[in-house]
Amino acid sequence: MSSLHPSAAGGAAATHHTVDALETFLRGVPKMELHCHLLGAVRRDTFAQLARRASLKALSAGTQAPISEADVEAFYTRGDKPVGVLRVLRALDRWLLTCPDDFHRLSYEYLQDAAAENVRYAEFFWNPTGTAHVSGLDYPSVLAAIRRAVADAQHDFGIVGRLIPAIDRDACASSANEMVQWVIDHRTEEVVGIGIDYQEAAGPPDLFVEAFATARRAGLRTTAHAGEFGLPAVNVRCAIDRLQVDRVDHGYSIVDDAALTRQALDAGLVFTVVPTNSYYLRTLAAERWAQDHPIRKMRELGLRVHPNTDDPTLHHVTPTRAWLMMARDFGYSVDDLRQCLHNGIDGAWVDDSTRRSWRTEWTAQFDALRAQHGLQ
Repeated sequence: MSSLHPSAAGGAAATHHTVDALETFLRGVPKMELHCHLLGAVRRDTFAQLARRASLKALSAGTQAPISEADVEAFYTRGDKPVGVLRVLRALDRWLLTCPDDFHRLSYEYLQDAAAENVRYAEFFWNPTGTAHVSGLDYPSVLAAIRRAVADAQHDFGIVGRLIPAIDRDACASSANEMVQWVIDHRTEEVVGIGIDYQEAAGPPDLFVEAFATARRAGLRTTAHAGEFGLPAVNVRCAIDRLQVDRVDHGYSIVDDAALTRQALDAGLVFTVVPTNSYYLRTLAAERWAQDHPIRKMRELGLRVHPNTDDPTLHHVTPTRAWLMMARDFGYSVDDLRQCLHNGIDGAWVDDSTRRSWRTEWTAQFDALRAQHGLQ
């Protein structure tokens, strides 16, 4: 985690308890992930093996290897001013993911890694447009492979995995409509809703109103990346008002719009935040990063947030560390973290009976661990 800016003046939790004690406590807390990208969770060794396979194929064809060892090293290097991860995700689509079994492996390994951090439930994103139009793998075959991985991981590790196909906002609106129709035509319980991700400036949310309306009519839940890259709060407002999302991914620029903040508070809207977000690590001064980060202000405003890893292997973060950063860097107390737990449970796309059960059981476990570690 050396690439992450440490807070100069942590929060109440970080002040009264050592980071080691908090990390031990948070590793034991039952957690969920609501904001993680499958292609951003690829283990480095797996990526390297896929790259070697592509190199051997290129060698046999007498062409240049698409991904070198130096490329892999660069992809998994995260400095003090980290670049975005889209280049890595596009490389996977373009050169490395060549069969449905590759998606089974990636999904199974992600869920295995998450379960090792005591993540009990994970909703993760996959971009079918890139898979179909770049990798050349159709939606039904890859969906079947991911479903097998979800079942295998639940059997082997006890984690429940759910899939969120995401619109590629770098593509056109017609591709978004096409993807939503794939989801509708191949409905399955493992697919709980749709999202939208990638470059926000290239594809503002208003371009995808029709796709989201189609998804809602079909009974799918919806979320959207908005306000991720320092863009104006109008994108967050569009996601809430026009896309009518059930929750917001990132959403940081809402702190600049008092009226929209009040609207989100009144609605109890949940924001899936990412402490390791590359934009703020890159643009805020290291000595001010923790103090000026909007995640800190979101707590001060009372917004309902839940910490997530986003692209864990590329961000060099685990679910436990994401939770730890909320206290260590952004001033969240143990009581605040307890509320984050409830926010995640309320924001998850599960039935009400499961939600009530988790709220009772997970809260009891949180409180027992808190007492065991002597955390106030």
